Amino acid sequence: MPESGTSRPGLRYAVAGLVLCALAALFWPRDDAPSEPPGGFLIDNTGQPSALAKHFEPVTLLHFWATWCPPCITEAPALDRLAKDMAMPGRLTVLRVAVADSPDRVRQFLSGRNAEVLFDPKWEVAHRYGTRQLPETYVIVRGKVRQKFAGTADWDDPQLRAQLKAWVDERP
Repeated sequence: MPESGTSRPGLRYAVAGLVLCALAALFWPRDDAPSEPPGGFLIDNTGQPSALAKHFEPVTLLHFWATWCPPCITEAPALDRLAKDMAMPGRLTVLRVAVADSPDRVRQFLSGRNAEVLFDPKWEVAHRYGTRQLPETYVIVRGKVRQKFAGTADWDDPQLRAQLKAWVDERP
């Protein structure tokens, strides 16, 4: 049976359409939706591995810091006040991750504070988040990174606290 000649142009249009769809998918503007936070295991106070995600609340401030970091030490009292003033068990937590730090120094520094702390001795989890310098804090709301604070933040700022409260009150 002779070829009709119509199948080749139709094939060309189909391939061209597929190429256009692939290019559109590749270059289509990305949604600026919050990203999924990386997981990982950290070390708890007893020296045992602990899955990071099991420490998350609906709103979690994941704070990477160290006792050898001067800005971290300066920022600590304001973070303590925020944790105390906005304590909402089961709704909001401040989770401190001591990076490349001595557990004994961390415990001594945090003595008398009601602070949950985990340890990241080799920057493994911090680097998964993109952290390269300390302090750095990620606000994770219902499993999505909503905001990142590189360097120190003013945890006493009323607008920042109002935003945190709004995230806590937000319906899923």
